[in-house]
Amino acid sequence: MIKARIPETDEGIQEQLAVGIFDSFARHMRDKGWNNVDTFTGAGITAGNVLEIGPGPGYVGLEWLKKCPEGTLTAIEISPEMIRTARRNADEYGFTARAAYTEGNCMDMPFADRTFDAVFSNGSLHEWENPVRTFNEIARVLKKGGSFCIADLRRDIPFTVRQLLYHSAQPAQIRPGFLSSLYASYTVPELLDIAAKSSLTEYSAGRTFSGLFLKGSV
Repeated sequence: MIKARIPETDEGIQEQLAVGIFDSFARHMRDKGWNNVDTFTGAGITAGNVLEIGPGPGYVGLEWLKKCPEGTLTAIEISPEMIRTARRNADEYGFTARAAYTEGNCMDMPFADRTFDAVFSNGSLHEWENPVRTFNEIARVLKKGGSFCIADLRRDIPFTVRQLLYHSAQPAQIRPGFLSSLYASYTVPELLDIAAKSSLTEYSAGRTFSGLFLKGSV
């Protein structure tokens, strides 16, 4: 039986020390290639003016830019400290001109209608206070025909996979946060139920080794 979801913070990671620990963790995940960039490119998000929701320290979007030279990235992040870290990382990658970071809440994005060619997000869905509102915002800011792909952990992963991910998480200080994120994540049926309540109309969902995704177009 799948345990009930336990909501996590909807305020992001704000403190400098915690951001530093998460930055180290995100670098470790990047170096392992566990970042879902292939999931996003596989969904057809390979170029254009793209929005990333919840970039954290920025590595997922920066790796996407490395793989997709015809793309530019705008990212919306709720934590000012995380934005400062992401900007430093973008400078390290040499992508300052291609990556812009905006402070804001994904439930009420500060962007005009029909602004972006595509939207993606990795690992932040479980933190969204009201995912229906965020899906509605995604539908609003996408251009007609634009694509989206949202990826995250999956609460019903097998115990052996959970143990593998837990013990692979570095630095070790991040492991309690990994578990709280896992317990706050959704299952595929739950995700489809959320999408059905939103203004998204063309979408499909699926499972990955350790997570899930929702992809489609408007």
